[in-house]
Amino acid sequence: MLSRVKNNPLIIGTFILTATGFASRFIGFFYRIFLSRVFGSEGMGVYQLISPVLALSFSLTVAGIQTAISKYVAGETSSKDYRYSFSHLFTGFVIAMTLSVLCTVGIYGFSEEIAVYLLMEAQTAPLLRIISLSIPMATVHSCINGYFYGIRKTAVPSACQLIEQLVRVGSVYLIYYFCQKEGFQPTISFAVLGLVIGEAASMIVSLIAVKAHFTHILPAGYGPLLPYCLQNFGKSFRNLMTLALPLSLNRVILNFLQSVESVFIPPMLLRYGYDKGSALSAYGILTGMALPLILFPGAITNSVCVLLLPLVSEAEAGGKLASIKKAVNKSIRYGFRLGIFFTAIFFVSGKWLGNLLYQNELAGGFIMVLSFLCPLMYIASTLNSILNGLGKTTLTFFFSMGSLLVRLLFVFLAIPRFGMNGYLWGLLFSQLMQTLLCLLAVRKYR
Repeated sequence: MLSRVKNNPLIIGTFILTATGFASRFIGFFYRIFLSRVFGSEGMGVYQLISPVLALSFSLTVAGIQTAISKYVAGETSSKDYRYSFSHLFTGFVIAMTLSVLCTVGIYGFSEEIAVYLLMEAQTAPLLRIISLSIPMATVHSCINGYFYGIRKTAVPSACQLIEQLVRVGSVYLIYYFCQKEGFQPTISFAVLGLVIGEAASMIVSLIAVKAHFTHILPAGYGPLLPYCLQNFGKSFRNLMTLALPLSLNRVILNFLQSVESVFIPPMLLRYGYDKGSALSAYGILTGMALPLILFPGAITNSVCVLLLPLVSEAEAGGKLASIKKAVNKSIRYGFRLGIFFTAIFFVSGKWLGNLLYQNELAGGFIMVLSFLCPLMYIASTLNSILNGLGKTTLTFFFSMGSLLVRLLFVFLAIPRFGMNGYLWGLLFSQLMQTLLCLLAVRKYR
């Protein structure tokens, strides 16, 4: 039994990613508690408003490239042609870095316009200028992580994730300590600065790791890799963009819709009767306090998702239908069990957790309602990864877009009438719809 576990890359990889994921989320969880107490729920609301911009920039620059690198590297693993694998990594890096630099310049230069006209909150402008600097750094370690996911060596991405979190939190604590000592009043900008410092640390670790990796595995007779990469750049470019372009387009559309959703929640709360401060506070409590707690156990399913895509891709390429069926059935069974377990925990202890962790009763109420998302999210996330591994990216895109459009309907129609409860109902209904669609899509593999 032990030897089977040791030889199973999915189990080992999931264990490594889950352990570091939990450690990272554990640190981040208490970090958010710290932020909420230092900057308040309104400050958290302003902080959360820049998340859509960061997510959209990730979609534009590297999201599709990372997945494409992972998939093509996984396909070359059996051939042991490390030059070809490195060529895909190099090509993906050049494409993504070009896009990320353009994105950084655009966000930094038009931060005022983005803050006022898109986010509808002028306080986010200085935060956008700071966060834009993290985009090229995130691109570097995302490309490298995509390579290591493809060869199912999860230690490097796990280390990058953990180090990024430790450095981010540590740097903000040090800045806060310095401000307190000198009598300065810290602002939410320091939390964003910490994010940039954390991305820089993660980038450095990933660069060291990938250099050591190729130094170790490349035979002496291979010669310099750069001429080979340049020679095969066109072929690698076509391969990567064939997969990355539709993936990136899908992610951009989805993140744009998510951005619209996030940006319009506070204005819709104003229509319901909140004042500006209360609307930002309610938004901050939901997205910065309640949702992170609900998503905390998702470290397990997220780890499985990352590794399922190359595993299913490899199984499909080899015609191993039984392996795909096994992955589908286990994803549904264990996702449901895990979800029910955490639903019970969050529903029973939601109010107590809200008061204990955030000293906020509203957070407790949100946690109780959101607890019913757990089984739906866990099943849908793993099945989405399987469908992507099978090449059904268009299908998963339409499922996600349909779910988002339903949520947007609740944002514009339900929030003005029912307040934040209207949005919570939208979250539950849209996630239920997406999960049912995923189950229908994989029914022939069950």
